[in-house]
Amino acid sequence: MGKNDKPADLIKDAFAEKTWHEIHTTDSWRVFKIISELVEGFEKLARIGPCVSIFGSARTHHNDKYYRLAEDIAFKLTQNGYGVITGGGPGIMEAANKGAKRGCGKSVGINIDLPFEQRPNSYIDADIATFDIV
Repeated sequence: MGKNDKPADLIKDAFAEKTWHEIHTTDSWRVFKIISELVEGFEKLARIGPCVSIFGSARTHHNDKYYRLAEDIAFKLTQNGYGVITGGGPGIMEAANKGAKRGCGKSVGINIDLPFEQRPNSYIDADIATFDIV
């Protein structure tokens, strides 16, 4: 399945019946892949130091008062020695990462890579903080 697959095809493939052999050989190895991704994530997060997670809507516009508030809070957190962790997307998440970046603090984005979904915002410290969970 690639990035150009249609949503209907992805759904159809997800619910297609599988034989016991397909389940056993494919899904069993998928467990190890998931475990390795969790270990990698824990190792990366352990190196970034103290951070505060900021949650919010991906649909908040940059002119919204809550966007500005999230940016200001994140900036103030970095001025007090904390980094910021978000989902790495647009809206409130972008505002928080933007404020952290403005404050020269750590700006972490944990962004899931899904077809037809958002892209990571441009205020994430990609060298230490971007996670592509598949």
